[in-house]
Amino acid sequence: MQYVERYTESNDWITLSLVVCIVLFSIAKYFFPRRFDEFVLLPLNNKYFLVQGKNHDIKHPFNLLLFATQVISISLFIFLFIKTNEPSSSHSESWLFVQICLIYVFFIAIKLTIEKIIGTIFSIDSLLNSYLYQKLSYRNLLAIGVFIANLIFFYAIEPTLSNLMVAWGLILTLNCITLFYSFKTIGNLILSNFFYFILYLCTLEIAPYVLLYMALQ
Repeated sequence: MQYVERYTESNDWITLSLVVCIVLFSIAKYFFPRRFDEFVLLPLNNKYFLVQGKNHDIKHPFNLLLFATQVISISLFIFLFIKTNEPSSSHSESWLFVQICLIYVFFIAIKLTIEKIIGTIFSIDSLLNSYLYQKLSYRNLLAIGVFIANLIFFYAIEPTLSNLMVAWGLILTLNCITLFYSFKTIGNLILSNFFYFILYLCTLEIAPYVLLYMALQ
């Protein structure tokens, strides 16, 4: 009988990544308790925006901490989807995850830069900053749900393409709902510039995600 050496890659890095998310959540809760409590109540009321979002400071440490968890959680979920779709892939799992993280951060940075440039060109910086702040906050909140989904799929339920597609559908639906609420705050401006709004929606809210999907294939 000929023995064949079998290489099995450790998944300890996945557990470590999830623990890092928990640590980041804990730091945000510890240093900004009131802000965190109002943040998690966003699905029920908009007090967080009225009290904590007056300055629309995207670079606030609280936002940066939660954005880091967003990057890790979303990247882990994308990684899980890719590995489930291509189980025979020979790529290093940890390196694939790092690549996804880098692409995601680069994608968000480029998109944010373009949006900032548009705000400057059309002299709507204040309005756009308010919109971007709300969108970031909603997506950070959505990332908490993705984090919970990661825990379930990595440690409780065997991931399949069907249940992952259902999860993706739910995530996209919730994302559309958060975009609706963000657009609702600038409804009058949208109605008076409907053509430019549709152009913005197709260029910066739809096309970039199609390009991101193609880059991950």
